[in-house]
Amino acid sequence: MEARANLLSEAAPFAGTETLEPDIEAVQETNASENITPQNTQTQSNTQTQSNAQTQSILKQSSHPVALIFHLLFRTGAIAIYLFGRLFTTNFSLIFIICVLLLSFDFWTVKNVTGRLLVGLRWWNDIQPDGTNAWVFESRDPSRPVNPTDSRIFWISLYVALVIWLFLAFLTLLSPEWLLIVVVAIILNMANVVGYTQCDKDAKKKWATNFAARAATTNPSMVGKLVSAGLGRFFG
Repeated sequence: MEARANLLSEAAPFAGTETLEPDIEAVQETNASENITPQNTQTQSNTQTQSNAQTQSILKQSSHPVALIFHLLFRTGAIAIYLFGRLFTTNFSLIFIICVLLLSFDFWTVKNVTGRLLVGLRWWNDIQPDGTNAWVFESRDPSRPVNPTDSRIFWISLYVALVIWLFLAFLTLLSPEWLLIVVVAIILNMANVVGYTQCDKDAKKKWATNFAARAATTNPSMVGKLVSAGLGRFFG
């Protein structure tokens, strides 16, 4: 017992102020995780900032940002409800009603509001006394140019939405009830595509005719030279 007590008394006591050496691998992993996390967070924040900046820049470049938003809102909402609505509800009638309402709002808005504001065009069908339908087109004054951002987004979204619904029609050939929504969407989108395409062609013809008439009135000799040069090239 005395020998054991001497050995314990001779052993150096453990100092409370001494620190153990840290585990190098654990420290490296902790530092690496601390370095990676801020980088990922910074990358995500930069991506979100860039996307928000692009959206804000488009709206700033637009002459009618509110009309541009509603031009995209209804058609995008109809496609989203059609694709993802069944994830939230199994009630087909509810999805059908919402999609048809959004498609109807989109048709009316594009035909009567956004087309006139974004590209300076408008079309409608006039019923004649004999019962036939006649296309009626309106276009802006050529001296009033169209905002290129508004025009580009208008035409791209007009054709892209129709292409998407045509693609969805092939995917739902075996589902008659879902195909009904697609048929309604194709009919309404096709009407605006055909109407605005014909309206744009009619507007270009009117502008060309007015330009030729003004040129003939202001400088008939120049018009005669252009006509004679064109005939010479054609017959030569």
